[in-house]
Amino acid sequence: MRAAALAAEIRAGTRRAVDVVEERLADIAARNTSFNAFTDVTADRARAEAAAVDVKVAAGQDPGLLAGVPVAVKNLFDLKGITTLAGAKIERDTPPASRDAFLVRQMQAQGAVMLGALNMDEYAYGFTTENEHFGPSHNPHDLTRMAGGSSGGSAAAVAGGLVAITLGSDTNGSIRVPASLCGIWGLKPTYGRLSRQGAFLFAASFDHLGPFARELMDLALSYNVLQGEDREDPAQRWVGKQLVRPEPEIGDLRIAVADDHFMRGGHAEGFAAVQAVARALGTTRRVTIPDAGMGRAAAFLITMAEGANLHLPNLRIRPDDFDFATRDRFLAGALLPAQWLQQAQRVRAAYRAKALRVFDDVDVIIAPATPYVAPEIGQNMIEVEGVNIPVRPNLGVYTQPISCIGLPVIAAPIADPVGLGTPGGMPIGVQLIGAPWAEDKLFRVAAMLEKLGVCASPAVRD
Repeated sequence: MRAAALAAEIRAGTRRAVDVVEERLADIAARNTSFNAFTDVTADRARAEAAAVDVKVAAGQDPGLLAGVPVAVKNLFDLKGITTLAGAKIERDTPPASRDAFLVRQMQAQGAVMLGALNMDEYAYGFTTENEHFGPSHNPHDLTRMAGGSSGGSAAAVAGGLVAITLGSDTNGSIRVPASLCGIWGLKPTYGRLSRQGAFLFAASFDHLGPFARELMDLALSYNVLQGEDREDPAQRWVGKQLVRPEPEIGDLRIAVADDHFMRGGHAEGFAAVQAVARALGTTRRVTIPDAGMGRAAAFLITMAEGANLHLPNLRIRPDDFDFATRDRFLAGALLPAQWLQQAQRVRAAYRAKALRVFDDVDVIIAPATPYVAPEIGQNMIEVEGVNIPVRPNLGVYTQPISCIGLPVIAAPIADPVGLGTPGGMPIGVQLIGAPWAEDKLFRVAAMLEKLGVCASPAVRD
């Protein structure tokens, strides 16, 4: 599923969008039971959109950059006529959306064909997509293992080849964690870059939206399409459209490896992935992002409190309809003392100021994306550095400090996890981290890693 190549074929008239849709619908019907990626399949909508693309091609009109490309979105994005579930039983009672989310409209305007909504952790609060109401999403590389979360369905659908591009959300790592565990590309753009209109938020001061793809070119294509000014999202800071091409031209970019917090608390494969990337780029430089652990602690408290505040009415009257783990975390957030939250915000602000100063001397920072490969579904504890720790919260040990301050990140998959020696040959990725609004630099580094053969989506083995 290569979006750019497929769109070119459809625009040229060598393939029909309606044929592609029927192939995808048949594949989803046959294989989604294995992955549990989709919660809704919008077959009628997809057929109508594909037919409209083919009509434009036949008339000599340009159907758009994503002409006929099959896409799907995490089920916290509004899709007209579909109830936005946000992974929750409670939301089944909500009326269907009256219009598509902004980013969905951006893709549709460029000819994308919407195939449906994807599984996730309830209210995006989790790192595993082990959803009590809709079941867990399964990692296409090993169906006994987690896809990651909270955008697990989005990652599984791409890794498993069901669709070319999906959208997810990232509060504390919910794009980068599943991208790493499923071995695909993911982008968390700068906070405020992409509109969040029509998305069911978790913690508004943290939430980012972004794409997944198997090909770096497709990630860049989707990023270009998704950008647009939207006055309905008060958090968007429109600084103009930044068109990127993944050209392997790193020139004089200053690249370093994050040390300290990012070089402990994980298994060997995560650190080996970082070293493989650093060797390929010829960098031995290390930098410290000061107080990353403190930033992560602040992120825990603030997201708990913001999420709890959003769901207080249902916590009071429908507590038993929540996933019990989500409910308990929200209840804990609702009971946090105000002075703790004030201090957490102070820590967050101070940490952000220190972190931004690091980019005075460096352009791109390499860090692990996840501390280990995908654990087994249902696994609650894992041994790290001789200590048993909870699986779920610690999947975000390296992503939370970055979301907390809104930096852009590309999650880049290691092309040969078997050669890297990962357990079971499972995928793992790294984070390419940049200063605010520097997504273009991240794509340049990612393209070089792709050219060198270090980063690419590994094939799913039978």
